[in-house]
Amino acid sequence: MHQIRYFLAASRTLNFTRAAEECAVSQPSLTRAIQTLEGEFGGELFQRERGLTHLTDLGVRMLPLVQQCFDSAIAAKSLANALKSGGVTPLKLALSSSINIAILLPQLTELSRCFAGMELKCSRGAAAEIADHLKRGSADFAVAGLLKDEWERFDRWILFTEPFVLAVSKAHRFANRTRIPLGELRGERIIRRSHCECLEEVEALLKERGLTDLQRHEASSEADVVALLSANVGVALMPSSVDLPADVSPLGIEDADLKRPVAVYGVAGRPRAPIAGALLKMLRARDWSDYRS
Repeated sequence: MHQIRYFLAASRTLNFTRAAEECAVSQPSLTRAIQTLEGEFGGELFQRERGLTHLTDLGVRMLPLVQQCFDSAIAAKSLANALKSGGVTPLKLALSSSINIAILLPQLTELSRCFAGMELKCSRGAAAEIADHLKRGSADFAVAGLLKDEWERFDRWILFTEPFVLAVSKAHRFANRTRIPLGELRGERIIRRSHCECLEEVEALLKERGLTDLQRHEASSEADVVALLSANVGVALMPSSVDLPADVSPLGIEDADLKRPVAVYGVAGRPRAPIAGALLKMLRARDWSDYRS
């Protein structure tokens, strides 16, 4: 890093004497350090001429890369100091692809007020990916439907249980209905939400009602499902907390009790930062009645 700092100073001043003064070292020390760096790079970085020192072609090419290296090192040191002093407070969340982050925004907003240095990292994925984030420690907590992974160290706190709805475009023939029996889906194209933790339950229900021959689309993200619904190319069985646009209507399901629990997951015995502990308390203390069936 000393070699890099001396090189940057000499590049800026194009004068080894002034660069040495700026770096508070002797000129011979600065010269030796730059020569060592030249040995590492395999060529001269400066063309030294009396009164006309300038960067060589190698020096010109190396300058932005070396500057980036130096800036990254300074940023890393600043971040380490901030973490040590409590100035930066990281919070790592893993959300399943079927969870609407809007349900967590009141708590996250409050945490950002209480912890001025909060830095949120939010990861998305299917159930297996969410479980892996928790196991590897790349998430403090996860919010998802029921995870099928039975790892014995998982802690789970169910926040609420919500019903599924049938989401349809407002241009669809069902749009003027408020509730609909599943049998009326015969002949419809259904959008299969392959990222949903309740996919097996949904498929089992359709099979039970003799709806295995429905034409199907498949999407692996909620955004894609919603786009297909808006285009009126299919209907979808979705949790009621999903954020639907104005041109899509949620209809109640008349003759089926399809629900899913939404839970927060952690790893038992793993130390938690104060901000993570505060989030867990806030989630468990919240009144979730607006989302319950």
